[in-house]
Amino acid sequence: MPEKWGMKVYVKGVALLTLAALFVKVLSMLYRVPFQNLVGDQGFYIYQQVYPFVAIFVVWTSSGFAVAISKILAEAEERDEVWRKELLRVVFYYLSILSILFFAILFGGADLFAKWMGDPELASLLRTGAFVTLCMPAIAVYKGFFQARGMMTPVAYAQVVEQTVRVLVILGGTWLVMTTTSSLYQAGQMAMAGTVVGELAGIILLWMYYKKFKQRDKIVVRKKVAIFPVLKELTVLSITVSMSGLLLLFFQLVDSFTVFETLTKSGVPTIEAMETKGIYDRGQPLVQVGLVIATSLSLAIVPLVAHTSKKDNGRRTERFIQLTYRTSLLFGFAATLGLMLVMPYVNEMLFETRELSNVLIVFVAQIIWLSLILTLTAMLQGLGKLKIPTLILIVGFIVKVICNESFIIRWGIIGAVYASNLGLICSAIGLIYYFKKIRPIRFAPLRFYICTGFASVAMIAFVVLWRYFAEQMLFASLPSRLNAALTGSSAALIGAFVFLTIIAKYRVLTSRDWFLLPFGRRMASYQLWLQRKK
Repeated sequence: MPEKWGMKVYVKGVALLTLAALFVKVLSMLYRVPFQNLVGDQGFYIYQQVYPFVAIFVVWTSSGFAVAISKILAEAEERDEVWRKELLRVVFYYLSILSILFFAILFGGADLFAKWMGDPELASLLRTGAFVTLCMPAIAVYKGFFQARGMMTPVAYAQVVEQTVRVLVILGGTWLVMTTTSSLYQAGQMAMAGTVVGELAGIILLWMYYKKFKQRDKIVVRKKVAIFPVLKELTVLSITVSMSGLLLLFFQLVDSFTVFETLTKSGVPTIEAMETKGIYDRGQPLVQVGLVIATSLSLAIVPLVAHTSKKDNGRRTERFIQLTYRTSLLFGFAATLGLMLVMPYVNEMLFETRELSNVLIVFVAQIIWLSLILTLTAMLQGLGKLKIPTLILIVGFIVKVICNESFIIRWGIIGAVYASNLGLICSAIGLIYYFKKIRPIRFAPLRFYICTGFASVAMIAFVVLWRYFAEQMLFASLPSRLNAALTGSSAALIGAFVFLTIIAKYRVLTSRDWFLLPFGRRMASYQLWLQRKK
């Protein structure tokens, strides 16, 4: 690579990028709560109907094209800087054509898409959101340029700036609209505009970093690049590396086209159907909460597996794979069970009411399957396996498409949740089967599952007892929402403490394993302290 950097610098950069990605994920989850409180369930429905259209392009650009560009550049080390610069030029032109095409489809077809979703007034939001596609070329090329050189700092800062500006515009703009016009659709437009402004802020920051290189670069010679092979590799790679991140967004897109329209066709009044879809969408930020651990693992594991698989015939890789699988399943299951146990309280605490808590309880089961999907696809990516995992994820998406409408007709809004879980289960099982086929290893011993089950039963018992005591006695005299907040928060803390204590007591993960995990140092110390107390 043109810049001199060692593994230590690279790992530090990856850690910074991981922290930035986690910040983006957490902020993406958190802003939805005040936003929903500002616009209500109907306003939340309006935003969530259009959100996947825009988010798909944002994720595809940052997690797909940027990574693909960096990989192609990094693999072309034997090429000179002139060729690499020409490659970036070709890629930029290609992405510019794609972005204009997508903009024309989304902007020009806004009325048609809104009609298909059963709500013509959504067209204005789609037109506003369409402008985000025009940011694709600059964002992808800049991020790919820096990542290829192992310079993760500009990329990390850009992600933080993009999301921070986006959230500030969404919340500030929505508050302004609701205090002046009270138009829910205008509030939704402002939220879409926030994403566009956030992307522009990221481009400006990346351009400022890039200027330093451009000033040093006086090369004007042009070299020929084999255009079609490069563009084919770029397109395929961008889809395969970002598919796990896109999967949930495509599921949301299916819901946008089917849930509201199917409910209204089934006889549900329009406003009630909007509010029902809005309440159903409360599950999205809750799932994001549960996926924080899996997300951090998936971001960290790709370079780790890719690096170790090339050394010692990949023997060290097996240990990292087992640890990643166990950790993602352990915390994915704990997060799912914990949210299920406190769902009515969390629902009221965050979103003011306990409506459809039974639906949200089933909704958050997606955390388990998504935790496995994120980590398995990340490990397979580290091993250089991309196409088959993508096809497996597409199968899960097809299951969702086929089942969604018929399940809603049969079971109501919870049918959409059943369809999502079924699609994700199919993908998770397919990935496990494929992984074992190409690398026949034992992910975890029977003892791991027994101890996890015991910790789960203990957590259920403690949380159920505490819930009754806290809600009916300790906080009974408080206002309903404050009661729910204190009961839910304390129950979640108690449940987490019980679960982690049992996991540590029975050494489900070794102290050495904890040290390898993000933020695992404290758990390692706690586990060692428990062992000394025997």
